[in-house]
Amino acid sequence: MPTPLPRKHAAPLPRASLVNAAARGALVLGVDSGGSGLRVALGAADGGHPTSTAVCEEPVRTGAEGIDAGHLLDQLLPVTLRLLAEAGPGAAITAAAVGAAGMATLGGQLRARLPGALAETLGVRRVALAADAVTAYAGALGQRPGAVVAGGTGMIALGTDLTTWRRADGWGHLLGDSGGGAWIGRSGLDAALRAHDGRHGGSPALLARLQAVFGPAPDLPGLLYPRTDRPALLASFAPEVAACAADDEVAARILREAAAHIAEAAAAACPRSADSGGEPCEVALTGGLFKMGNPLLGRLRVELARQIPHARVVPAGGSPLQGSLEIARALARSDLRLPAHPTLLFVPGVT
Repeated sequence: MPTPLPRKHAAPLPRASLVNAAARGALVLGVDSGGSGLRVALGAADGGHPTSTAVCEEPVRTGAEGIDAGHLLDQLLPVTLRLLAEAGPGAAITAAAVGAAGMATLGGQLRARLPGALAETLGVRRVALAADAVTAYAGALGQRPGAVVAGGTGMIALGTDLTTWRRADGWGHLLGDSGGGAWIGRSGLDAALRAHDGRHGGSPALLARLQAVFGPAPDLPGLLYPRTDRPALLASFAPEVAACAADDEVAARILREAAAHIAEAAAAACPRSADSGGEPCEVALTGGLFKMGNPLLGRLRVELARQIPHARVVPAGGSPLQGSLEIARALARSDLRLPAHPTLLFVPGVT
């Protein structure tokens, strides 16, 4: 049986907001599933009303068969039913969009089970299942062409001309995510351990930060390797690299290399029409990685100008959760212009 979400984790708007939204028009459901938990939003399909939101703090499990659809539904359905009840009599969801980290490669269970479960329990017939990079794109740029770099623990760039998707990186911390938080953190820890050993390329400043954060350097492998959240632990050291970059050349070099990797992915994701003398490619940056501020962003602006001179960097319009609502609203009005895709943006009956 689904486990109800404790009320202390939810932050719904006053009931009157969604009662009015339900009375004036249909509701849509947006979901963002990532490493820090499951975020759920309910809002008016016309986009003219605020949303009611809740957070399930336990990340959805991933097993041998990919993302665990049962675990996601056990969290999603109870909180959604509660938000619907708080919206008042007659509230109904006409479209839903679920964005999930790993959807493209590990989302087989979700694609097989979620559409039927949402229809049976919530009466939702219009459903989109998206990779988190797609909801990040929709949140940042809406439904216009361009490219988005989503940087956090990992790193992926996604672009579209509204006909096809172009993806670059996002292959995980062992195979890629070059320039992402885990990559920066691991590079910083490597430099720290080189200093500990007396090897070339070491940074005494980063070694000092390693010891301050994690304890004695020889104890780090025993702390890191048994953890199931190794990428997040590596990424937690990235801000330390940024903090040292002003005075430490090794840390500065790591950020320069990270910026070059990120810009390279953005260049690969930009629609090719921008290369042929068309409109400049809009590039938006979204995700916690870019909260590191100027130590990374200053270097990244230089690399973007060098590698994609035809690009125009624009502010991200919203979050991945807002992107899932954008996709759900487009479904509700039969106006989804982002291209459907078997794994990146799965729309039953369309894909």
